[in-house]
Amino acid sequence: MARAVRRPDRRRPLRGPGPGGGQGLGVTPPRHGISPESPGARLPDSDTLTLRLPDPPPDPAPGPPADGGRAARRRAAAGRGGAAGGHGRRKAPRGGARARGAAPGGPADSAAGATAGARPLSRVEARRLARERRPGAAAVLSRAVGELFISVGVVMLLFVTYQMWWTNVRAGQSAADARSSLQDRWAQDDDASAPGKRGAGAFEPGEGFALLHIPKLDVVVPIAEGVDKEKVLDRGMVGHYAEGGLRTAMPEAKRGNFGLAGHRNTHGEPFRFINRLKPGDAIVVETRDTFYTYDMASILPQTPPSNTDVLDAVPAGSGFEGPGRYITLTTCTPEFTSTFRLIVWGKMVDERPREDGRPDALVG
Repeated sequence: MARAVRRPDRRRPLRGPGPGGGQGLGVTPPRHGISPESPGARLPDSDTLTLRLPDPPPDPAPGPPADGGRAARRRAAAGRGGAAGGHGRRKAPRGGARARGAAPGGPADSAAGATAGARPLSRVEARRLARERRPGAAAVLSRAVGELFISVGVVMLLFVTYQMWWTNVRAGQSAADARSSLQDRWAQDDDASAPGKRGAGAFEPGEGFALLHIPKLDVVVPIAEGVDKEKVLDRGMVGHYAEGGLRTAMPEAKRGNFGLAGHRNTHGEPFRFINRLKPGDAIVVETRDTFYTYDMASILPQTPPSNTDVLDAVPAGSGFEGPGRYITLTTCTPEFTSTFRLIVWGKMVDERPREDGRPDALVG
């Protein structure tokens, strides 16, 4: 603390050499044993003549600005007190980095976590932190919609896999079993009442009675009675139109149209590539005792499912001009749809008993 400046006593002359050797203001040395800074000590009159600057106040300890209310001022005071104590540690403000306005999710969260590990959060701080971490309604909705789309996509993928692959596997196994069973029955039964000797309508629905060969397409598939989807077509077999108004002739009939239906896609898809057949390509029907060979004659690329005239004894649109022994293959088109029907016609050119051997179309 600076001492007051006293005016010199004009009654006593000031003596003593001044600066430069001339007369001027002289300073009398302090008395021995008495410090001018000692409290309560009275300085000589000569000491009071010297102008003295007050000592500057000590620098305040560094700390956060004392603004933001009473809590901020307390933290600033605590920081200055810690620095003055020389411990080198500053008390962390309440709330960690989030109390200084740090954004959630950033480095402040790490600091907050470290602070929380050292000091338990208050109930208010814990609730505020829980509210900030809780997802909003938009986030919950978008998450639910995304999970729904993923689930629908997985279900659709499984359905496509089932239709395009697994149905073919099951139908192929079923058709192979039916073919083996039919051939075994032919080999063991030589009686005149065997299935090969019966006419149209004599077989039970779903019962196999012949084999269809299309050498160009490498197709060998059982022919069963009826066109029931579950009992015949979905099992990988070809069905014979033999019911109601769609009844067609059997191969051994001297006149008529032998009508067959089969899947083009899935469930064994035996008729998938019949659109590739050209006039003259062989189509062979094998029964218990006879091979019937047809030459492919014509094709109708597309027709409505209601056009049953293609199964007449003389099929409409086939180009045949009179009664004969014909075969008609029907399937769906375009591929993977059932909107229209694809029709292929053939005309019988050879009838060969089994004891005469296989026809040339199957030997080559």
